[in-house]
Amino acid sequence: MNVSRPGVLPQGADSLARYRSLLEPALREAVGALHPWGASMAAFTLGWSDVDGSPRQGGVGKGVRPALVMLSAEAVGGSAESALPGAVAVELVHAFSLAHDDIIDRDELRRHRAALWKAYGVGPALLTGDALLALAVGQLAGRPEAMPYLSAALMELVQGQTADMAFENRPWRGPGEVTVDEYAEMAAGKTGGLLGAAAAAGVALGGAPELAGRMWDMGRDLGVAFQIADDILGIWGDPRLTGKPVHSDLRREKKTLPVLAALAGGGPAARELSDLLVSGVDGEESVRHAAHLVEAAGGRAGAEDLAQRYVTAALGVLDECLPDAADLRALCGSLVHRAS
Repeated sequence: MNVSRPGVLPQGADSLARYRSLLEPALREAVGALHPWGASMAAFTLGWSDVDGSPRQGGVGKGVRPALVMLSAEAVGGSAESALPGAVAVELVHAFSLAHDDIIDRDELRRHRAALWKAYGVGPALLTGDALLALAVGQLAGRPEAMPYLSAALMELVQGQTADMAFENRPWRGPGEVTVDEYAEMAAGKTGGLLGAAAAAGVALGGAPELAGRMWDMGRDLGVAFQIADDILGIWGDPRLTGKPVHSDLRREKKTLPVLAALAGGGPAARELSDLLVSGVDGEESVRHAAHLVEAAGGRAGAEDLAQRYVTAALGVLDECLPDAADLRALCGSLVHRAS
């Protein structure tokens, strides 16, 4: 697997633009229900304005999650418009999760701009995230065919994020070390739950609720592949595209899949990497050396192989359930094969 291509539909950037054009008015209507200050912070985090309130062109993100909802609805014969409540809900949950994640990870930048908490403060950022979550739930409160999947995704997200944080207190080696299997379960929740909800809600709102369970499973597998790709970019991604410093995850000594795969592989490079991580990665030269050791120990190749296995499983579900959904298949592939 090569995580190096732009994160858009290979043959359908126009399709993503079409879904964004449907999504944005509905998002703005939802956010308009907030307190004016909360609405201004939501507008900032959604990429519609700067800190001073002046408008910006476009949003922060590509809108792939809401596009997944609408494409899934269309794949079963429904319309994109029929799935808009689900599309708005998953985008609001995604924005909520990023607002809180940046506080947890102390990330000061989000897509080349100040993170919400850095721009407005931790308290206002937390409150804005809570408001976005409340709006998301309201979108599907009257849609029993879709709401259970959003509810399940929220629980999965919290469980996955909790596991990810708990990993930080576990050793790099020996009893209690984090395993690759534990990582995959964490990623299936933290990242896969919302993708599963997007796909399941899409087919349910599109008129095929009988496929929602399989699409939920598809999204969770896709989420593991997506998170692994994100981990690869977190070490070797181009800062001009990712908006974060090179080797950012290694600086924070996060237990990401490439590092765990490298340690699990054994060999001289893995042992040297283990010693370095136990003693602490400190300074630019140490960080660069750690990145070299991760690659030399097979961590990058192992991560790419595992991501490919998960994305192959996800696409296999699509081939079984929705064999003619070429655009949906392309979008799912683009979530993993991306540069930022």
